[in-house]
Amino acid sequence: MKNSNFYYCFIPISIFSALLIGALLPQKSQRSPASCDVKICVINFGFHSEIVVPVQNPMFDWRKHLSLNQIGVSKNADYNYLGFGWGETEFYMNPPREMDAKIAAGIKALFLPNSSVIRVEGYKNLPQNYEIECFGVSKTGYLNLNKFIKDTFQLDRQGEKIRLPYIVRKNVSYYEAKGTYSILRNCNSWTAEALRKADVNTPMWAGLSTAIMFHLDNSCDGGK
Repeated sequence: MKNSNFYYCFIPISIFSALLIGALLPQKSQRSPASCDVKICVINFGFHSEIVVPVQNPMFDWRKHLSLNQIGVSKNADYNYLGFGWGETEFYMNPPREMDAKIAAGIKALFLPNSSVIRVEGYKNLPQNYEIECFGVSKTGYLNLNKFIKDTFQLDRQGEKIRLPYIVRKNVSYYEAKGTYSILRNCNSWTAEALRKADVNTPMWAGLSTAIMFHLDNSCDGGK
């Protein structure tokens, strides 16, 4: 009986320890000097994370790939930044409020393969009411990052992005996305994958937004 109790305690402790170590260990052991060609940001919403990029600059213009007037309900969208996040369709678009429903929806989202959406949020200015980390990336890294985000959108037969008829905030829209959401690839895993395209250091295990924020370098000389 004592042995059984030991194993019941040992297994979850071991899993937790492994995840903690993975969250603290970076993908790259040595930081390469960061470039300040373009500034991008990551927002931590507590559970979800979001990558924020300029609407347009000399390197990439999102207006050629997204209609800003279709982001949210404003027909005169004056956005300077776009935030991109990826998540499970039901939980991301309509998170339950009751605790029991949250637990059930969370288990379904994590342990069953689910369809995904990409969330696009328009900003006039960078938000200050959430934890936000901004840092520089190279031109090549920036283009790779935007290509990864662009390629996440699911397209219809005409090659158009599929905007979902659901508005939760005036500056937010959802689109059908590629990829299956599960415990092996959640919203923060997608954020980390996108950042790695820009040669940004990320944790070995990026299941939590706080783990991603911990590894972000907000200087342009490789210092934390």
